[in-house]
Amino acid sequence: MSRYDYDLFVIGAGSGGIRAARMAAATGIKVTVAEQARTGGTCVNLGCVPKKLYVHATEYGAAFSAATGFGWQATTPAFDWATLRDNKSALLSTSNQAMENMLAKSGAELIRGRARVQTAHSVEIAGTSCSAARILIATGSHPVFPAIPGREHLLSSDQIFDLERLPERILIIGGGYIASEFAGIFNGLGVKVCQLYRGDLFLRGFDTEIREFVAGHMRRKGIDLRFNCDVEKVEKEPDGSYTATLNDGSLLTTDLVLAATGRRPNTSELGLEQVGVELTAAGAVKVDDFYQTSIPSIFALGDVIDRMQLTPVALAEAMTLVKHLYQGGATPLSYQLIPTAVFSNPPFSSVGLSEEEACQRYPQVDIYTTEFRALKHALSGSGDRILIKLIVERNSDRVIGAHMAGEGAAEIIQGVAVALKAGATKAIFDQTVGIHPTSAEEFVTLRTMTRSHNR
Repeated sequence: MSRYDYDLFVIGAGSGGIRAARMAAATGIKVTVAEQARTGGTCVNLGCVPKKLYVHATEYGAAFSAATGFGWQATTPAFDWATLRDNKSALLSTSNQAMENMLAKSGAELIRGRARVQTAHSVEIAGTSCSAARILIATGSHPVFPAIPGREHLLSSDQIFDLERLPERILIIGGGYIASEFAGIFNGLGVKVCQLYRGDLFLRGFDTEIREFVAGHMRRKGIDLRFNCDVEKVEKEPDGSYTATLNDGSLLTTDLVLAATGRRPNTSELGLEQVGVELTAAGAVKVDDFYQTSIPSIFALGDVIDRMQLTPVALAEAMTLVKHLYQGGATPLSYQLIPTAVFSNPPFSSVGLSEEEACQRYPQVDIYTTEFRALKHALSGSGDRILIKLIVERNSDRVIGAHMAGEGAAEIIQGVAVALKAGATKAIFDQTVGIHPTSAEEFVTLRTMTRSHNR
């Protein structure tokens, strides 16, 4: 019989924490999960799920406008924000309950409250101390605000889903995927959107050609997208509006200000440093290939280790950890060739290297691109276009990067990612018969090289 109350004590019931708890409990060990908020973490409650629902809302609006070219004669119906917001909330409540049911069915216990690490083998929660053979930190991350006068007037992405009413104007500060996705959402719901980013071009880290393509399309959709621009301060006006003073001295008046300027790991007030768990300068938990911290009995995964803040990555980390600790034979998770998507408008998705990264890593790189209008827009009247791009390492002919911007990008790149993971060459892509007429077939019909790089 174990000398501890639990074999595994998980702090945080987000995607990674729940997956680890369920899988560990399935091996027969005693597991508990501590959570002070709703189960499901950021993804279910404040990220992926509600965000994608709101993206779908914009797609319905666009579809009404496009339908006339296909013979549908109807006026565009009015949009009701409260219906979308409340239906979203009801669905999330159902999801929260479903996750709690899955935990219970697996045999893992759920304890409500804020947990704090006391020692290498003990946790305090709600005034009670529990001992554990191992402790897993899966506490996620939180939004951070810029340090400017008037920061108390800013909203974060955690608050934006449940607005009492839809604003007429919104100012979005930031150039990452969260800022860009909400710019598309609010624009698609009829809000006047201005997005500011302090750098030369937003969506840093993605392929430059894709970023430029997306920026051009966002502007054509009416988003006021400004680069090399930042907010100096925000003031609230007597009528309830806000005035933002920009770094060029100009003023911008808006109804809401959303700050999407990054997220930081939730490691404060957990007792980690007091027991000797090493953190990075940014506050992330330092871990090895199997998510063990500087204290052998304490582990961490997901956003709190700040490797890749993606839900599927946290799930994969959880599976790797449980296999390593309780099933044996685990190999470290590879963070290469992980596909990702940004649900901006237009959306885009990528797997593998960008053109810039490929040129730094390999001496000879070939680029294949195509830009076109999807068949349905021949009748819809929409000016939306699609950009598809393959990056090939010439010596091996291996496809080392695939990118797509436009409708269906995430769904299509998910399949392409399998090919890249399997080491597919450009010749394999060329030998694959496409499905016609689809946008996806362009990945296997790219025959003419756009450009090449040599060094």
